[in-house]
Amino acid sequence: MDVERLDIDGLLVMTPKRVGDDRGWFSEVFRADLFRAAAGDIDFVQHNQSLSRPAGTVRGLHFQVPPRVQGKLVRCLRGRIFDVAVDLRQSSPSFGRHAAVELSAENGRQLWIPSGFAHGFATLEADCEIGYLVTDYYSPAQDRGLAWNDPALAIAWPVEVATATLSDKDRRLPLLADLGDVFE
Repeated sequence: MDVERLDIDGLLVMTPKRVGDDRGWFSEVFRADLFRAAAGDIDFVQHNQSLSRPAGTVRGLHFQVPPRVQGKLVRCLRGRIFDVAVDLRQSSPSFGRHAAVELSAENGRQLWIPSGFAHGFATLEADCEIGYLVTDYYSPAQDRGLAWNDPALAIAWPVEVATATLSDKDRRLPLLADLGDVFE
């Protein structure tokens, strides 16, 4: 597995090796020993999968607050996405900054997003399937979000605000300035 450390501490792009022949390819997409060597002693408790039908669908930016914080290992199973993580750790020198990575079924890349970050993505083509392992269970009481198009975040989304497909919940998420301290 190739591991790339991004400019924001804790974010990793992990690309499993593929072994191919005329039939196709095989890949170990997750190995606990290799993951822990790169990211630390992390345990996953839930595996989520989503399907976004239209290109230009935006999901996020989502996170869970203490005591049910989640780290996420995100992977695109079908299609291509623009995947984003925003640092919400108050004490971090990169607070409010983001990293964006294209994940696709073709490139096999995965993004590790530790707790303390908001996560979201935009689909770059129709019928995208995303799989992600998480470190804690979904908790509606701790579920929070951040406006995907907050100008303060300066995210260069590949989707126009007027044409983006969002849930009603995601349309009502607060700006970073209105969020308050969610992670020490």
